[in-house]
Amino acid sequence: MPHDFLFRRCFTINTTKREHAINDEIKDKEVRVIASDGSQCGIMSVKDALAKAEAEGLDLVRIAPAAVPPVCKIMDYGKFCFEQMKKQKEAKKNQKVADIKEVQLSVKIDTHDFDTKKNHAIRFLKSGDKVKVTIRFRGREMAHTELGIEVIDRFLAECSEYGVIEKPAKLEGRNAMAFLAPRPENKKQ
Repeated sequence: MPHDFLFRRCFTINTTKREHAINDEIKDKEVRVIASDGSQCGIMSVKDALAKAEAEGLDLVRIAPAAVPPVCKIMDYGKFCFEQMKKQKEAKKNQKVADIKEVQLSVKIDTHDFDTKKNHAIRFLKSGDKVKVTIRFRGREMAHTELGIEVIDRFLAECSEYGVIEKPAKLEGRNAMAFLAPRPENKKQ
């Protein structure tokens, strides 16, 4: 006895939510139609617009649903989505995310250590990163927080050629911190 198998499609082809209604998903009575070459076809019923799109072998895509009547364009929807994704990837690739690098100082920092930390901060600023300057107060240093603020202010003044002060020195608990952002003219591309 031969076995009859019934196969059912148990998955959807496109699981992502589309932002544009296409072809039979358009439920409006009348739409303004733009042809595939960009010319205006005028206002027509959805049935006529779909017939026109099918005659060209393309899709009818609602691109402006808020307009009265809604605007639909005859285009290859797959190609349109591919080009949109390509543009998004290109824009993401050209984006520079500014990292925050931290430089830790102390109240009793020596001049050579101070210069070394300053050179690190300048290198970070030149590469386009933001710099967070911190001092942690330990024990009796909490009684003289103004000395730590002075060290940070001196540090910010020495780095002012390469960075702009985004947030000045401020005491928060046992820490004093300030932020430097790179100057646009000093960034390396």
